[in-house]
Amino acid sequence: MTLAELPAAIEARGIRRIYAARPTPVVALDGIDLDVPAGEFFGLLGPNGAGKTTLIKILTTLLGPSEGWARVFGFDVVRQAKQIRRIMNMVAGGEQSGYGILTVREQLWMFSQFYGLPGRDGWRRVDELIELVGLEEQRNQRVSTLSTGQRQKLNVARGLLNDPWILFLDEPTLGLDVSAARALRALVVEWQRAVPGRTILLTTHYMAEADELCDRIAIVDRGRILAIGSPAELRRLVRRESIFRLEVDHLDGGPAVLAGLPGVVTATAAARDDGTAMPGADADQRVAVNLVLADDAALAGVVGALGQLGSRILALRKAEPTLEDVFVELVGRGFDEEAVDHPPDEVEPAPAVPPSAHGPGAPEAREVAR
Repeated sequence: MTLAELPAAIEARGIRRIYAARPTPVVALDGIDLDVPAGEFFGLLGPNGAGKTTLIKILTTLLGPSEGWARVFGFDVVRQAKQIRRIMNMVAGGEQSGYGILTVREQLWMFSQFYGLPGRDGWRRVDELIELVGLEEQRNQRVSTLSTGQRQKLNVARGLLNDPWILFLDEPTLGLDVSAARALRALVVEWQRAVPGRTILLTTHYMAEADELCDRIAIVDRGRILAIGSPAELRRLVRRESIFRLEVDHLDGGPAVLAGLPGVVTATAAARDDGTAMPGADADQRVAVNLVLADDAALAGVVGALGQLGSRILALRKAEPTLEDVFVELVGRGFDEEAVDHPPDEVEPAPAVPPSAHGPGAPEAREVAR
């Protein structure tokens, strides 16, 4: 079967999840519509409690939807859970799965048996993955003695044992140092690209990670999808004014002399590239300025004014909006500010409605045109 012939990796319509809390029910998901084609590296971004974990639990068959339906590679998450579990796996950041007394090789073989691999095939697969994730030197080392980065490599190897069609990564680099996180990202990208159709769904709080890895990203908040698009497309959602960082050899009168020029919205002092603040009169006179312009055309007037003032431009660069800018614009709060994603203590889940009983459609997300 070619990539074009594969069913969608994820297809969801009108997904709602309601927890029967007191005094009022808690709506964790409020009408999610989602399509992820086979072979895509898809990201979910949202603050704590946005609904990401609940959505992943539904897609991995750990939780039933209260309303609506979802399919993973054509299999219904309620009626065909067994089929989905054979073709998916999940790796979470900070996971402590398994037994510390076992060696790396023994631990992976144990999981290979859970996944139903025959004994000989299991050992062969274990040795392949130990080499793939770079744990050759630790193959006979007890799991309890592994570093955080090595343990996460082990978790990734465990997640690949059944050669899943779709891999769910829930903050996989949480707690890793820069080098270990980079190695893990390279590993999962290499694994995905090796076979057409392999699909990854990533949740992360690291914007740069999502920007680097994801083909498309959905921003989720309060159980709804607010926007979907590639990182570049999402950044265009918040592009209103042109922002430049300017450094000149000197600027008589300071940034204020630029603030009144046509098309200049604001002109404020900035730290220099070496991290130091704007110096005093008896020191190096270089000045760094953050410029917010109504549009790019206004830059010509700024350059002309600097020439008349006798200031020489040392550096000039345009600041592009980041995914964090998009996130703050759409969500209006940071990752650490909680909504409700999972039921609090003493909450009973509301009964799940059979998947044939479709819930209401999701509020229209800002789907970015490609």
